[in-house]
Amino acid sequence: MYDMGRRAFITLLGGAASWPLVARAQQAMPVVGFLHSASPEPNAHLVAAFRQGLNETSYVEGRNVAIEYHWAENHYDRLPGLAADLIARRVTVILAAGGTVTPLAVKAATATIPIVFVIGADPVKAGLVVSFNRPAANVTGVTVITDLVITKRLELLRELLPAADVIALLLNSHNPNAETRSRDVQRAARALGRRIHVLYASDEREIDAAFAALVQQRIGALLVQSDPFFTTQRDQLVALAARGAVPTIYEQREYAAAGGLMSYGASQTDVYRQGASIPAASSRAKSRTTCRSCSPASSSSSSTSRLPRRLGLKCRPLCSRSPTR
Repeated sequence: MYDMGRRAFITLLGGAASWPLVARAQQAMPVVGFLHSASPEPNAHLVAAFRQGLNETSYVEGRNVAIEYHWAENHYDRLPGLAADLIARRVTVILAAGGTVTPLAVKAATATIPIVFVIGADPVKAGLVVSFNRPAANVTGVTVITDLVITKRLELLRELLPAADVIALLLNSHNPNAETRSRDVQRAARALGRRIHVLYASDEREIDAAFAALVQQRIGALLVQSDPFFTTQRDQLVALAARGAVPTIYEQREYAAAGGLMSYGASQTDVYRQGASIPAASSRAKSRTTCRSCSPASSSSSSTSRLPRRLGLKCRPLCSRSPTR
């Protein structure tokens, strides 16, 4: 069912709790709590997509729904306090995004307020839900199973750089899923006959140091793991990769749009738009155990047109086609 060359499935889990937007809209304006582990400015387009998703279900911010935005600014230790504040404000539902750490913090804080996660990991493995078919009582959401595209990103690097036996992997050491991601990537690399050299960075200085080490060791290519902090620092990452002439692949097309060589992954804006549709859609549904696959979000292999030539690379059509939105 999964076409590795073209698509990555976004899965929508339905049926958590009794989703209250419609019911409460008849009484008072419902309030959606929006909790994210990163910063607002680099994620403004995702907030816009979330609002669009609400609009598509007839909810307009300021007219018939309010949104309380809380941002952890890449400090994961702030998430429990931010979640507690949203709960104290008696929000109707909480959208938790920016890695599994966010919905896990909210889930630990409430068993009654509905939680909608937007993540790029398996929610069962993460401990968010018991199963896809029957999510937890107050937890549901949208997930992009990024494990499915790890192999594809490595294959694209191999196709572009067949002589690169060693590929660097950049991880955020503060991300609770870093070691799991490292194992996943190394397993996929071994199957392709490649070795992985892991680098860690959790602030701007460490990103600079990681690239300096990468260039000094003459590692042939780099895979940047999806992480809210890295998304915030995408301009820095793209600039360092270009300066050091390091062929780099990212997960989100925002990196390619910022001048990065290549990205491959599902549309983040589609994920947030679909996440916004869950509360209203689920409240209208009769079944509490619904689980369906949404229309697959097309993964895209996107690259800037000039950078491959600057790096001396010959980029085939797969690497240069525009992302499908």
